[in-house]
Amino acid sequence: MNEATKPLPSYCERFKPDYSCGLTELQVSQRIRQGLVNGKDEIRTKSIGQIVRDNTVTFFNILNFILAALVISVGSWKNLLFMGVIISNTLIGIIQEIRAKKTIDNLSLITSPKAHVIRSGMKSEVVVSELVLDDVIELSSGMQIPADCIILDGHCEVDESLLTGESDPVSKDVGDMLLSGAFLVSGTCRAKVEHLGKDNYASKITQSAKYIKKPNSEIMAWTNRIIKWIGFAIIPIGTALFYKQVFVSNEGYADGIVSTVAALIGMIPEGLVLLTSVVLAVGVIRLSSHKALVQELCAIETLARVDTLCLDKTGTITEGSLQVDKVVPLGNCTAEEAEQILAAFAAAQNDGTPTMRAIQNAYPKAPSWVCGKKVAFSSARKWSGTAFKNQGCYVLGAGEFILPNRFEEIRAEAEKYENLGQRVLLLAKTDYLDENGLNEAAALPLALVILSDKIRKNAKRTLEYFNSQGVDIKVISGDNPTTVSRIAQRAGLKNAQNFVDASKLKTQAELREAAERYTVFGRVTPKQKLELVKALKAKKHTVAMTGDGVNDVPALKESDCSIAMASGSDAARTVSNVVLLDSDFASMPRIVNEGRRCINNLQRSATLFLVKAIFSALTSVIFIFFACNFPFQPIQFTLINAVAIGIPSFFLGLEPNRDRLHGKFSHNVMRNSLPGALTLTFCILTLSAMSLLFHFSDEELSTLAVLLAGFIELMILFRVCYPFNIMHIVLFSSMCTIFVLALALFPTFFEITPITFPMILVLVMMITLALFLMPALIHLFNRIIFRKINY
Repeated sequence: MNEATKPLPSYCERFKPDYSCGLTELQVSQRIRQGLVNGKDEIRTKSIGQIVRDNTVTFFNILNFILAALVISVGSWKNLLFMGVIISNTLIGIIQEIRAKKTIDNLSLITSPKAHVIRSGMKSEVVVSELVLDDVIELSSGMQIPADCIILDGHCEVDESLLTGESDPVSKDVGDMLLSGAFLVSGTCRAKVEHLGKDNYASKITQSAKYIKKPNSEIMAWTNRIIKWIGFAIIPIGTALFYKQVFVSNEGYADGIVSTVAALIGMIPEGLVLLTSVVLAVGVIRLSSHKALVQELCAIETLARVDTLCLDKTGTITEGSLQVDKVVPLGNCTAEEAEQILAAFAAAQNDGTPTMRAIQNAYPKAPSWVCGKKVAFSSARKWSGTAFKNQGCYVLGAGEFILPNRFEEIRAEAEKYENLGQRVLLLAKTDYLDENGLNEAAALPLALVILSDKIRKNAKRTLEYFNSQGVDIKVISGDNPTTVSRIAQRAGLKNAQNFVDASKLKTQAELREAAERYTVFGRVTPKQKLELVKALKAKKHTVAMTGDGVNDVPALKESDCSIAMASGSDAARTVSNVVLLDSDFASMPRIVNEGRRCINNLQRSATLFLVKAIFSALTSVIFIFFACNFPFQPIQFTLINAVAIGIPSFFLGLEPNRDRLHGKFSHNVMRNSLPGALTLTFCILTLSAMSLLFHFSDEELSTLAVLLAGFIELMILFRVCYPFNIMHIVLFSSMCTIFVLALALFPTFFEITPITFPMILVLVMMITLALFLMPALIHLFNRIIFRKINY
């Protein structure tokens, strides 16, 4: 408590509102005039300034501007055209990322936590930023604590793991401090706001409720490696090539600069970084139209790679609402007496859980019993309890946890309903209440409460989709395993009959072994949920987890990609990568398909960029030791890159694509790009060697190199476009036409000389070589070198 204390201004008068009335409107207005308001939350996304800076001040942009300055220094203005592409790419990246930011920010407002305040005796809902000092707020299970406050009434258990790292719930009573950023695990209370904004305990760890974990992004990791490798290589290669051109070949300073710049801009896959950002940003915008808030761009990629999906039954397979089907007396009371106890019990608990709502709907007329003490439900205990003055103590929950050693007395009766897919709770009377445990010997079973879940309409179709896509579904629930299994079977889950009672898995080894063996897990504690996710990840699975309760938070945080329902707890929404705004699990196939579109398209486009980078790096190094000069100029590379890489990659990167993913991104890109890069390198080197035999001038060699490189790059584009559809035919035809017309109409601008018969003869030979060499290399890499990699 002392850590959270900070002195208030001396002029500040502290109010002492009653928990049932709260502040008056006059007092709230006074606080607002004093500026004692909680204030706005920190923006989760980048600011517009940060987006502009991050897209402008990049390694590749700085490098390109240095190369542009070198070209300007020798007065070769037309060779600056490549900077037009760089500037256009930067502007496109900025615009798309700002659009994605606005989409995320707008949707975040919808899902942002609200506070339930008591003002002038009335309960109302306000956004967290509108809380004032000394406001009385009402908190219940699953809510995030919006500001440091002191409990005035009630009892609760709090998860402070996001602040302290300790996962065990902490019991809180009247007078105890609740720290902002923590979550209520169970119970309800009313508390007075003690600190605001920067004075809150969580202010030093801004967005502490937003769990930060290292993004599981193979694309980002691979792109960063490419940048690092190029960064190490480009300066020594450029320096050596310039030295050779000027001091060995005596080409002259201006020509040496131009040819060196041409080699280096070919090595820079600047469009790849941009395309990755644009494709993921467009994915965020598209998913927003399907009521899905993607809070991290990398989540789209991760979801596309998911091979194991862990579901909580409630809110995914079922609607999350319950109904009481019947009450079955166990001989120690009548059905009418059990119903009266249940009505009083639900009215006293009044915690808003589906179970209590169902009981209140079934038995709305509660007797006027006086509640002396109550213990809220928690996933660890799996029961709740209420003590009534002069009426006794009652508990309601899982029979195996209330009567761990005596459950056999009622097992047969309970399993009769569980086998039908119904949920069975035990109502029992006991001698006292203690949240740390029950006196089993004194527990008297009164009745079984039979409830049923409502299956979601689209659940079967959604489960069938994941089954068809090879995604393994695990249903992890705190309910009875037989009940969960029956419900899952009704929903159409494959292998739903393969279930286990997690309460019987006593060791870590047993839990890890069960993780892959079983489909349905019942009686799972929050800690076991976490361990199951860890076990699946340890088996090299890419794990997604859906949840809506505070008990799901540890597993959500641990999963590779976490998905929360907007209707669920603040805790689940805050730590999740994706929030389903309509709380409908049926949206998941759309999200996975969008991820696949992004990854498959990036994989194809990355092939085009990497061909250019590998070719440029190899030829630059080889031409340092080769008798010929480097045969390209920046203006020529700009044309080839535009028609064979830049323009096609954006069209291909944004088209529909739902193909299943196979293999690692980096392996697939290398497998597809190496044949083209090596074909291009070998043919250009062979062309340079033949130019010595035919005594071609540097201008004639450059012309042949442009024609040959353009042909091979368009061959690679042809392969990337396969299988062809109308869009691919139009795209490929357009790029070929632009390339031919540009050279035919503007030969002087692109440094193209008239073609002689010997040049035609050599060009035909090189094209023939390329047509045979590329298929041979593709076969070599697919069937021999990459044969052992499982795509």
